[in-house]
Amino acid sequence: MFQPRHLNQPAANLPTMYDLPSEDPEEMGLPDEFHDFQPSLLRETCLLPTVADYFVAADLNLYYDVKHTLWYKRPDWFLVLDVPASRSQEELRWSYVLWQEGSAPFLIVELLSPGTEEEDLGNSLQVVGKPPTKWQVYEQMLRVPYYAVYDRTTNHFRLFQHQGQRYQEVMVDDSGFWFEELALGLKVWQGTYKRVSGQWLRWFDRQGNWIPTEVEKNEQSKQQAEREAQRAAEAMMRSEQSDLRAEAAQERADRLAAKLRELGIDPDN
Repeated sequence: MFQPRHLNQPAANLPTMYDLPSEDPEEMGLPDEFHDFQPSLLRETCLLPTVADYFVAADLNLYYDVKHTLWYKRPDWFLVLDVPASRSQEELRWSYVLWQEGSAPFLIVELLSPGTEEEDLGNSLQVVGKPPTKWQVYEQMLRVPYYAVYDRTTNHFRLFQHQGQRYQEVMVDDSGFWFEELALGLKVWQGTYKRVSGQWLRWFDRQGNWIPTEVEKNEQSKQQAEREAQRAAEAMMRSEQSDLRAEAAQERADRLAAKLRELGIDPDN
C-alpha cells in the first residue's frame, strides 16, 4: 500500500493526473495488435465477485515517485484494489498517480516483446541519471504483491510474488494460479478472441469456468433463449398431442356408444 504522508512536499503542491502527460511525446506509434487484444481480454474477464471497489487499466501512465513527478511506468495491464473504477466519462483518468490515488497496484501484467524483455524480467540495470527500471519500481518502490509476465511467442506465463524484500517466482502449471484475495484464477486459455485464435491469459472462477466476455455472455443469453423457446415448443407439441389423443379416445367412445344403442343397449346404464 502506498503511503504518501511521509513526504516533505505539501500534497497541495503535487501535480495531479490532469497536470501530468498521459503519453510520452517522444514515443512513436501505438501498441501492436496483441498488446491491444490481450489487455482487453484481461479487462473483460476480470470481474471480482468479492471486491467492491477496484480499478483496472492498460497502457496507462503510472506515476509513482513524488520526488520525481515526471517519472512513470506504463504497464501493459494492472489491477488496483480499494480504488473505485471510473463511473462516467468525466471520471475517466488521464493517468494513474500514486500520490493522488493512495494505492499501489495489486497485480501488474507485462507482455514480453523483444525491445522490453530484459527490463520486464529484471535483467537490465538502471542507467545513472535515468529513472529506475520496471522491475525496480514494481519490486522495490511499489512492492506490488504480484507481477505477471506473459510471452506470446512461447505461451509461457510466469508469476512473481513479493516475499520479504524481493520477488520470488511462483511455479505455475497448466492449472494456473488462484488469487484467493480476488476469488479468481489466471491461466493460459486456448481459444478465439476478437476473431483471432491463439493462446491468451484469461481469468477463471472457483469452479474452473472461464469468466465470459461480453460476446460470450450475449451468445450464452441467445442460446438460453433458444433452449427456452425449444422447450416451450416441445411442451406445446406434447400438449397438442395429448389433446389429439383425448379427442381420438372420445371419438372411439362415441362410436362404441352409438353401436351399443343400435343393439338396444343403453351405454349410460
